[in-house]
Amino acid sequence: MIRGGFIGVVTIVAGCCFCGPPSSARATTFQNYDCADDTRFTVAFYPHDSRAFVHFRDGRGTETLRKRLAFSGTRYSGNRVTLKISKSGRTTIKRPGRPETVCELMSTGGGD
Repeated sequence: MIRGGFIGVVTIVAGCCFCGPPSSARATTFQNYDCADDTRFTVAFYPHDSRAFVHFRDGRGTETLRKRLAFSGTRYSGNRVTLKISKSGRTTIKRPGRPETVCELMSTGGGD
């Protein structure tokens, strides 16, 4: 009886090793943006982390933005920076001292 229970537990645990999202969903993604006001930045999305990591290419550093409630699409904000990505793909960023600007996705990279 104990032996049969042990085999059942091992089978369940082994089966869960294959559970989860497809490998493409687990990959780290980097997205490069160029904006209408000449802002350029790269966003990193890491697996199992709901935050967005934004690195500004003008030497202004990196911001960690938390995912926030949005009516449509996705919104990230933190330290007076807001990144919005609509369901249609329209992306805007708002930085301190600057108006919100529209940005264009230039390239996407992945890796593990």
